[in-house]
Amino acid sequence: MAARGDGKSRRRFAMAQLSQDDAKRAAAARAADFVRDGMKLGLGTGSTAAFLVEILGRRVAQGLKITGVPTSEATRRQAEILGRRVAQGLKITGVPTSEATRRQAESLTIPLTTLDETPELDLTIDGADEFDPALRLIKGGGGALLREKIVAAASRRMIVITDRSKQVERLGRFPLPVEVVPFGLEATRRAMARALAENGCPGEIVQRREKASGHAFVTDGGHAILDCHCGAIPAPEQLAASLNAIPGVVESGLFVGLASTIIVADGNGVEIIGARE
Repeated sequence: MAARGDGKSRRRFAMAQLSQDDAKRAAAARAADFVRDGMKLGLGTGSTAAFLVEILGRRVAQGLKITGVPTSEATRRQAEILGRRVAQGLKITGVPTSEATRRQAESLTIPLTTLDETPELDLTIDGADEFDPALRLIKGGGGALLREKIVAAASRRMIVITDRSKQVERLGRFPLPVEVVPFGLEATRRAMARALAENGCPGEIVQRREKASGHAFVTDGGHAILDCHCGAIPAPEQLAASLNAIPGVVESGLFVGLASTIIVADGNGVEIIGARE
């Protein structure tokens, strides 16, 4: 009995040592189960979403067909069998939320479209920098919050995939990204500081810069990002409205009322929070 118990302890220890990337990959794999043939999908941005795009790319590739001339009857029969198998590949159309996601999806031969061509999507699957018990999110750590929010809002459903470290009781531990136009940046920053103070979460506001070069970060839309170090946000809905009312603010990284399901993974497995269907 002792030996069997020691084995269970070792297995529990091994699960507890699950890396963050492994947890992200597990959440992405579970989310991929919600994808059905013919769906129009919003493809998120960031490290967790990249795992999903990779998984979807493999499933799409199962349906890619190639042409060739067999050199023998045996090769012809084998090719016919393979052709029947690959015909079962996943058939989807994706709308990427960033240029990085677009490049990844194209490299995996995932068919892509735009919101102009396909303005209504079935499902968006994306990551998050934080989520709270009300399924409110902070997003924008990857610098794509505007496109992510536009795509999510155009979708019938949004599923968020993440690891357990992103779960919080109150949003604000992760600096809140706000996308702003470069013109009048200092005036916008001061107005944002007043809005944060009035909403009970004053904090330092820092313009995001590229880690490698130190140059100001520029979004795919040509905007700047100001990261707000709030610490805790008492009323996310109210703060989002206050920030979005400021001239110069394009969009905040507060995603409220968009996510219906969060798939979170850790050493104990995968948990689905919110709607399952």
